[in-house]
Amino acid sequence: MAKSKVLIVGGTGYLGKRLVKASLREGHETFVLSRREIGVDIDKVEMLISFKMLGAHLVPASFSDHASLVEAVKLVDVVICAVSGVHIRSHSIMLQLNLVRAIKEAGNVKRFLPSEFGTDPARMEKATEPGNVMFQDKMVVRKAIEETGIPYTYVSANCFAGYFVGGLCQFGKILPSRDSVAIHGDGRKKAIYVVEDDVASYTIKTIDDPRTLNKTLYIRPPKNILSQREVVSIWEKLIGKELDKITISKEDFLATMKDLDYGQQVGLGHYHDVLYEGCLTNFEIGSEGEEASQLYPDVNYTAVEDYLKRYV
Repeated sequence: MAKSKVLIVGGTGYLGKRLVKASLREGHETFVLSRREIGVDIDKVEMLISFKMLGAHLVPASFSDHASLVEAVKLVDVVICAVSGVHIRSHSIMLQLNLVRAIKEAGNVKRFLPSEFGTDPARMEKATEPGNVMFQDKMVVRKAIEETGIPYTYVSANCFAGYFVGGLCQFGKILPSRDSVAIHGDGRKKAIYVVEDDVASYTIKTIDDPRTLNKTLYIRPPKNILSQREVVSIWEKLIGKELDKITISKEDFLATMKDLDYGQQVGLGHYHDVLYEGCLTNFEIGSEGEEASQLYPDVNYTAVEDYLKRYV
């Protein structure tokens, strides 16, 4: 069976650039949306050129130009959107409604993967405010997709390693300390950590897989289902030193929210739900989902221990 042609929207972003490379690596004819709003952002321009040199096609279009979106979508079989949903960067989730309208009009797309790639929003009705706003926006996009009958796969990638593992699961830190660490609550709630390149690999693997059509793909690498204390313990073994540990109660953690700007408050809410409530591991995958590492055992995912070695 011929491999699907793929359009990646948000291809110059944090995850998007990895999706472009994974798609090319897997042999898909790959198209990258080149948004006219890019202006003189030289880093993004150079990244787009590098994709072209690797064999990708650049497609000029804009969320504000419906006709251009329709023409871009008509070129491919699969659309993957990776626009940012992180408030500390740029929150663009609702722009996808324009993309949904274009996909509906084009009528040729066999599968749409919207920008999710984190916690499953369908399971976050009780998410901490204001962090819940991101999940609400994603559910609005899901509703639009399903009401228009667009075939889909939702990807739940849990915690990006770069944001969580590098900082030993501490809010606001992305590099591991060699002296001390703040433990959230008892530090024993399990979470799931996935290296960003592996998120991209699993995502591209799934686009032509009938087993994940109109389902959620949960990425749960078995070696990476760990508590914060287990992540810290791995780091301590790697550096041969025990860290001083300070425990932060749930109440004290939430009390810091008032001193943060809105984007940071959203992020703090997510950390709370993951590390204090265990929202990533308090449910079993039902018939509405599939687990990536079981479907695609050929993906040699990076274990947390191996990921942390880069910081030693």
